[in-house]
Amino acid sequence: MQVKSRHHLRADEIDDLEATIEAGTGVELDGDTYEMVELADESFDVVLVDGEPDVVRLEGEPSLTVRGANRHEPTRNVVTVDAGAISFVSDGADVMRPGIVEADGEIEADDLVTVAEETHGKVLAIGRALVGGDEMTGDSGKVVESIHHVGDDLYEFSV
Repeated sequence: MQVKSRHHLRADEIDDLEATIEAGTGVELDGDTYEMVELADESFDVVLVDGEPDVVRLEGEPSLTVRGANRHEPTRNVVTVDAGAISFVSDGADVMRPGIVEADGEIEADDLVTVAEETHGKVLAIGRALVGGDEMTGDSGKVVESIHHVGDDLYEFSV
């Protein structure tokens, strides 16, 4: 990944970013420095919070990265999958209903969600909800489109 530019965020940009992340994940970011890293060859940009790639702008919308979600432990918009789904989700597969053991009832279709495994609560992926949280459990069908997962280019990103 080629870095196009890097700059520190202004106070108002930080306030907006922190409010959006808190509303979507329940996480209160409290960094000392926020630096935007614009990438030339990717469809996303990364925000370094105290030097860590904790936030990504996916389609212009800020979200925690997988690493950021594991560091800060989201409490909202979380979808929990069983052990049988771990290898698939970690490899970038979309999340299917049979693998889901729990989903935040406040999730609405098109929300960004955090996908975690049930045993240790580790985050495996960030995705886009295709249905509301109350409709996620069941016998068949895709319910979360994977956008970012363990081991992808964003996960491996470092500055």
